[in-house]
Amino acid sequence: MQNEIKIKKKAQKGEDGCKVISVRMKDELLEKLDNLSAKTNRSRNELVNILLESAIDIVKVEE
Repeated sequence: MQNEIKIKKKAQKGEDGCKVISVRMKDELLEKLDNLSAKTNRSRNELVNILLESAIDIVKVEE
């Protein structure tokens, strides 16, 4: 019989390397995001992060 139960300490909020932000978007874009979410079984949050990660390095700023 085991004498102890070991539980790993969970990171406190904000210690996972992520920050919470707020984003405003048009209804049409949100609807597209929700449709993609339903098709992929991923949360809005996951999709926003995936899409931003994919796009951030290919953006060209025009002067």
